[in-house]
Amino acid sequence: MRGRNLRGELDAFLDGSEQELIGFRRDLHMHPELAFAEYRTTQRIAERLTAAGLTPSVLPRGTGLICEVGSGDGPTVALRADIDALPVPDEKDVPYSSTVPGVCHACGHDVHTTILLGTSLFLARQAEAGLLPGRVRLIFQPAEELPGGALEVMAAGGISGVDRIFGLHCDPRVDVGKVGLKTGPITSACDKVFIRVSGPGGHTARPHLTADLVFALAKILTELPAALSRRVDPRSSLSLVWGRVEAGSVANAIPDEGLAEGTVRCLDEQAWHAAPDMIKTLLESVAGAYGVEARMDYVRGVPPVVNDEVSVQMLAEAAGGVLGEGSAEPTQQSLGGEDFGWYLESIPGAFARLGTRTPGAANLGGDIHQGTFDVDEACIATGVRFMAATALTALWEGRRPSATEPVAGIAIA
Repeated sequence: MRGRNLRGELDAFLDGSEQELIGFRRDLHMHPELAFAEYRTTQRIAERLTAAGLTPSVLPRGTGLICEVGSGDGPTVALRADIDALPVPDEKDVPYSSTVPGVCHACGHDVHTTILLGTSLFLARQAEAGLLPGRVRLIFQPAEELPGGALEVMAAGGISGVDRIFGLHCDPRVDVGKVGLKTGPITSACDKVFIRVSGPGGHTARPHLTADLVFALAKILTELPAALSRRVDPRSSLSLVWGRVEAGSVANAIPDEGLAEGTVRCLDEQAWHAAPDMIKTLLESVAGAYGVEARMDYVRGVPPVVNDEVSVQMLAEAAGGVLGEGSAEPTQQSLGGEDFGWYLESIPGAFARLGTRTPGAANLGGDIHQGTFDVDEACIATGVRFMAATALTALWEGRRPSATEPVAGIAIA
């Protein structure tokens, strides 16, 4: 391996494959599929991997797949892409717009999938030439948007024996050719909380003879978030924000029932695990003070994605080698949720942001989760370079017998 020109090898691969990959991405974009319904997408991926001599294994529910490249001794590194689309109408006027009414790839998962496919094909050639110092497990994950797909992968043994895992996500705020990196939390935990308050009801002229449910609900809405902020370390950024409130139907009657729904977001794993019990205790305290009963349903979403420092260093090294100096830049913490966090509760790894904006241009179609979202397709080649180099960097680092030995030789010219 010492003295190899990885950048040149990737150039040669992409010279012959980039247009095919762009066509593959456009095909996925035209035929988006929702969570746990990605049957066509799974078939298309499996067909291409099989044609390259690989042996993909479809997950038990029939969507998503896992495929391993390489064999023999050495570490195992996983690369993950999500394959599902969103229930959002495609509003773009492009030849490859969605053919499925009300569904489109508004989050870039078609790009993630295509990048991992391209990376798979490149690594397969490396393995065939005897140049892969370990194994790479390719995870084409269903149902990230639901979420739940990561748990399906894990239940099927998808990360068993994996030493480290990496993933990426499109970012329309970052230029093509660049990647955003961050050590520590990069996305937030995101849960849902449903609260139902009940009381005897009554006349608004005599609130002292009943329980003023609307007033009590208002106190719950304001006091729970405030009290919660005083029960946890402020650095955890634990927040409760309401999105729906409902109570009563007329002005002069105190209702006997009300409800509130909101989201809980958090950057700290420990605070995330403690949140349900804390919120329940605070809710019972506030509700009891105003004579109403409150019932809470707490629905777990995803844990925070907390990037391992060593894994981020590997991402930075890979980016610098194949994308050039200055290609890796700091990225901001997001309060959005991403089920990649489930993997990082079990094994170290890191999640990166991939630039999809044409340099010097405004966003092609606004932010992710909008029907106008699109990418500069040059990001596909960038992503393949970045993920392939990341896998090789992690494999060679994993073979080092000591932390003081220099990284074994991928000389990137």
